[in-house]
Amino acid sequence: MVLIETRGVWLTTTDSEVLHSQQNIAQAMEFLATTGFNVVFPVVWRRGTTLYPSQIVYQIFGLAIDPLFTGRDPLAEIISEARRLDIKIIPWFEYGFASSYKMNGGHILAKKPEWAARDRYGNLLEKNGFEWMNSLDFEVQNFMLNLVIEVVKNYDVDGIQGDDRLPALPCEGGYDRKTTERYRQQFGENPPQNPKHPQWLQWRADILTDFLSRLYRATKAVNPNLLVSMAPHLPDWGYQAYLQDSRTWLKQGLVDMYQPQIYRRDFLSYKSELDKIFSEQLFARMVSKTAPGVLLKIGSWCIDPKYLLKVIKYNRACGLLGEVFFFYEGLQEDNNTLARVLRTQVYTQPATFPSVADLQQIKTAKITPDSIWQRGLRFFTNLK
Repeated sequence: MVLIETRGVWLTTTDSEVLHSQQNIAQAMEFLATTGFNVVFPVVWRRGTTLYPSQIVYQIFGLAIDPLFTGRDPLAEIISEARRLDIKIIPWFEYGFASSYKMNGGHILAKKPEWAARDRYGNLLEKNGFEWMNSLDFEVQNFMLNLVIEVVKNYDVDGIQGDDRLPALPCEGGYDRKTTERYRQQFGENPPQNPKHPQWLQWRADILTDFLSRLYRATKAVNPNLLVSMAPHLPDWGYQAYLQDSRTWLKQGLVDMYQPQIYRRDFLSYKSELDKIFSEQLFARMVSKTAPGVLLKIGSWCIDPKYLLKVIKYNRACGLLGEVFFFYEGLQEDNNTLARVLRTQVYTQPATFPSVADLQQIKTAKITPDSIWQRGLRFFTNLK
């Protein structure tokens, strides 16, 4: 019987040199294949630039690719090296609707100031250093949609991935002139000054859900076998803080693969968040689609090998067929310690990455929150 699991990792340009040369990419793909991985999520959109030559960005902003990669096509190089080793490729649109990081909007909003998201004081929307385009604006949405479709039409990829910024908008946004007028036409009053007013939250979240629906349909129109993968914030906080209504996304069938970012630095916190997600019947029915995002490394922190093993074993006990790690460099910490742990203890048997058809077949299993909880409890008891 063929083992089907998602064994994925994000490839970044931050704190990583993997994408700096084709040789580095080839070595990384060999390393991942040897470790047991079967899918990579390489960044292709960050700081207002692409990691492939983009006609869309060039026509509007005169910049075909991130200047660091001029003369190359890192996405094509990843595809070439990954295909050789039967590793799937799902391009990751990391920055989503964020135009820049600590650059006052960067070149995008310098050229297109009308695309800027605004807070209730009329200021450019900024959160945690990221400056935002107005993801509620149809023209901005079309720009992002066209970027995604450009990739799936021109490259041999297996899907596309959004994250905590696609689709998303910090809840403090939406106070630009066009959006406030749109709200006023529907409700006969200006948007509430409280960014978390229930009606105001839901109205804006619905606009982002509608965008994801368009993105899903457009992607499937290119190729119905492409996976639409989303790695949003955790459900409650993501909705309240970033208008990511992932419950509705799943209910409407707009996500083929769901990778909630359970970025916690100890096992009990990770377990608590995963249990919370599957305490709802809706999420319990989506077990086959779920491969949680697991934090390997951030700054100087790196996951303890024992914690890593507990996470993966608990995932399997709950019926989850995989996980995706943030990010690649963590695997090579301390002379490849984490990679060795994976290869020798939990990724010992080769696994096939699930197709759309696989996910549809698997999801017919009868799974309830109670059955997940009972399996998790039994296995957690054995872990102690």
